[in-house]
Amino acid sequence: MKLLCIRHGQSVANTEGRLQGQMDSPLTDLGREQARALARRLVREDWSLSAIHTSDLSRAAETAQILGEVLRAPVFPDERLREHDVGILTGLTLAQIEQQYPEITCALHHDPLWPVIPGEEGKETFLERVVSMLDQLCSSYGQEQAVAVVSHGRTLGMMLVHLLGLDPDQRIPFRFGNTSLSLVEVYPHRSLLASLNDLCHLDDGLRG
Repeated sequence: MKLLCIRHGQSVANTEGRLQGQMDSPLTDLGREQARALARRLVREDWSLSAIHTSDLSRAAETAQILGEVLRAPVFPDERLREHDVGILTGLTLAQIEQQYPEITCALHHDPLWPVIPGEEGKETFLERVVSMLDQLCSSYGQEQAVAVVSHGRTLGMMLVHLLGLDPDQRIPFRFGNTSLSLVEVYPHRSLLASLNDLCHLDDGLRG
């Protein structure tokens, strides 16, 4: 299976510098243009998608809907593809986090392991739902099929951590731009990362 891992377009909360978690923030007009640019690229590259699976949060769901309409692919929302729930940090800017939670800020900057954040869903729960989604995809689609997942930075990162056999106790070592494309070739006993955080479909005016 060829798995296209796509981060949502720019959201309102992105422009405000807020840590979104599972807060529902809609796309901006720029975010919609980013999604259209990615859709045009996938058409040019002649991708035929069997399906698009998406987080049900609006910034991802609308991105997926734009892609689905252009590529004529069915779109399936799934709450397992939501972003990691970051508990008390939800909706805060980095400046607010630094002011209100200096200990957490220090851990975020310096601790190689997952920091403890009150109210978050927990690494094990997060990993379990991501793996559940991946297992479903692997059992539902054949080796020659291409499937897209539209989700969020940490969720996509955890997917790659699992697929590539990395240590889930370590901080996720990937960063994803808005509407970035990462391609994973998934085989029965291993996965290959073919591309990561590819933004070549966005010109300077669409980078945000």
